[in-house]
Amino acid sequence: MGVSGCGKSTVGAALAAALDLPFLEGDAFHPAGNVARMAAGLALSDADRAGWLQTLAERIGDVHRSGQGLVLSCSALKRSYRDILRQDAPALHFLHLQGDYEQLAARMTARSGHYMPLSLLASQLSTLELPGADEDAQSFDLATRPETIVAAVAARFSWAK
Repeated sequence: MGVSGCGKSTVGAALAAALDLPFLEGDAFHPAGNVARMAAGLALSDADRAGWLQTLAERIGDVHRSGQGLVLSCSALKRSYRDILRQDAPALHFLHLQGDYEQLAARMTARSGHYMPLSLLASQLSTLELPGADEDAQSFDLATRPETIVAAVAARFSWAK
C-alpha cells in the first residue's frame, strides 16, 4: 500500500515471486471512468473508489476462503479503505511503502506509461492515513532496496520458502 510512485508494483511482484503466490495489480481493476479521471488530474472521491475497493475485497475474500494466498498492490490510502479490503480476510497483512514528496515525485517523473499524473501526488499524500498500531502492517521507506523489503516481509510468514 502507499501513494503513487512508492514502488507497490515492483515490490509486490517481487514479493509474490518470493512467496510463490499470484500477484494482482490493483490499478488494473479500476473502472475506465476512474482511470480517465486520474489521467485528467482529478482526484478520486470515496464514492469513486467504492466499487473498485469492493472488487478488490471480493478477490481477497475469494482467495482467503480457498485457503490460498495472494499479493495485491493497492494504494489503500485510508483506514476505511483498508477495512473494506479486510472485511472477508481479517488477518490481511499490509506492506506500507512511504517516502517524502521529493522522492516520490522523482520516481513518478522517471516512469513512463502510467496514467497517474504528478499533479495528484500532493492529494494522495494529504489523503494518506498511516496504518494504525492495531493494523497488521509493516512500513518501509521507499529508499530501501526491494530485495531487503521482500526478505523482511517474507520472514514474517513461516510457510515462505
